[in-house]
Amino acid sequence: MTEQLRLMAVHAHPDDESSKGAATMAKYVSEGVDVLVATCTGGERGSILNPKLQGDPYIEEHIHEVRAKEMAEARDILGVQQEWLGFVDSGLPEGDPLPPLPEGCFALQDVDEAAGALVKLIREFRPHVITTYDENGGYPHPDHIMTHKISMVAFEAAGDPERYPEAGEPWQPLKLYYNQGFNRPRTQALHDALLERGMESPYGEWLERWHTMGRERTLTTYVPCGDFFEIRDKALIAHATQIDPDGGWFRVPLDLQREVWPTEEYELAKSLVDTSLPEDDLFAGIRNN
Repeated sequence: MTEQLRLMAVHAHPDDESSKGAATMAKYVSEGVDVLVATCTGGERGSILNPKLQGDPYIEEHIHEVRAKEMAEARDILGVQQEWLGFVDSGLPEGDPLPPLPEGCFALQDVDEAAGALVKLIREFRPHVITTYDENGGYPHPDHIMTHKISMVAFEAAGDPERYPEAGEPWQPLKLYYNQGFNRPRTQALHDALLERGMESPYGEWLERWHTMGRERTLTTYVPCGDFFEIRDKALIAHATQIDPDGGWFRVPLDLQREVWPTEEYELAKSLVDTSLPEDDLFAGIRNN
């Protein structure tokens, strides 16, 4: 294939792109692939998760602007393009019973209407491959589940000239993947490697409660990207309100990660090209056509 390869990663909030598939994106950028992150919401209702920044009145009052600035920094670190779809963060409802979602939020939008914004971006960017979340959202945040829903509609509709005619010239992506970087085999392998080396593992509780986290996913695609784990971590740290640089995310030495599990994983959900599984490339079946 002589045409410029293009990858679109659809995410719910700023910071999701840096915790899910970031090393993959950085790898493809280094190879000359055009990569675009589509961010569905501004993260306006996200909690300040970094204890060092909690209670800062400026951040609390200007969280939307702060998170947009963090996104710009992470985008530059990864070398990707990024566009906002413009929806409002739904927040993560907590309590029993759960409170209703806030009026006007992303998760309460009509799916077909909301998908129109993504269809427009797909037709403008013309990606060959799209990554998104599975039907559980990766974890059951209402915005992640809604991201899955609009991604599935948009993948099917973008190439159909009779759907969303106002959204531009049709373009049909060829493959769609679910991010599955948080998978049990990877977590178990890193956990075991840490214990074998006499080190503390941050994954013990995760593994104990894994059986409550839904069915095991099918991993179809393992992208070698260990050389880009440092870039991944730098991009994630750029989202300073969302991540503690001294927290569990960063307790596993990079050299150990590269030795034990140097890939990021995906589940092939839709493909309009022939490919054989397992894959080591999101563009398998596309590069040689």
